[in-house]
Amino acid sequence: MCSPAWSSAQVATSLYTDLALDALEMAIRRRRHTGTDLTGLTHHSDRGVQYRAIRYTERLADEAAVASVGSKEDSYDNALAEAFNSLFKAELIRNKGPWTSINDVEIAVAEYIDWFNQRRLHGELGHTSPRPSARPPITRPNPLRHSRKPANSLSTKPGA
Repeated sequence: MCSPAWSSAQVATSLYTDLALDALEMAIRRRRHTGTDLTGLTHHSDRGVQYRAIRYTERLADEAAVASVGSKEDSYDNALAEAFNSLFKAELIRNKGPWTSINDVEIAVAEYIDWFNQRRLHGELGHTSPRPSARPPITRPNPLRHSRKPANSLSTKPGA
């Protein structure tokens, strides 16, 4: 399980702005905790109602973050998050269910995210884990890896 208070998993059966705001706050706190400069922050999301809520857009404005909203009905705009959501559903939700309570899902999600970020082997990283101490230095560029997002970007889409 993740130890910092801002790493707790949350799930909901509806699209609530509070859930999205909590995810945004956790991401901002984590970046500040690691000393990341938030200047010029770009926030990527889909057109979900929780990301267009007044409270949410005001919070982004408080951080001087630029909202980047994908095209309507175009999953390719956020392909990385969509790919993660697909993995998440395949590796956890469909594989480990059925779930008896929302608490069971919250615990399973926290454990999955910890495993995904700390121990899961990723092909994009030379079949090593994302943990920096477990990765060898990159010695050659990957010609298949493309990114159109700025280096200082943030996505709080559930599962991302």
